[in-house]
Amino acid sequence: MQLFGLKNCDTCRKALKLLPEATLVDVRADGVPDDVLERAYAEFEGKLVNTRSTTWRGLSEAERETPALDLLRAHPALMKRPLIEDDGKLYLGWDKSVQQALLPE
Repeated sequence: MQLFGLKNCDTCRKALKLLPEATLVDVRADGVPDDVLERAYAEFEGKLVNTRSTTWRGLSEAERETPALDLLRAHPALMKRPLIEDDGKLYLGWDKSVQQALLPE
């Protein structure tokens, strides 16, 4: 299981604490592999870009018009976190539905 996020993100830390088998991939330091990013975009589309982030607020209007995949490649911290890959299945965020799917009862 891989958790794509940021090491200083509170939500990512909460998820890692409850998923001891998960390995953190820091998207700012290591980026997201293209195949994973493309699969995630195909599945989650616009939800993958975190438009509430400080990175998003720092972008110009012209930069915001960039196609989402190009924007995420250039600014990986714009990705909604965490993105979790488990046995080929992708999960986005750390809400109740993701927790129910990944945590044992």
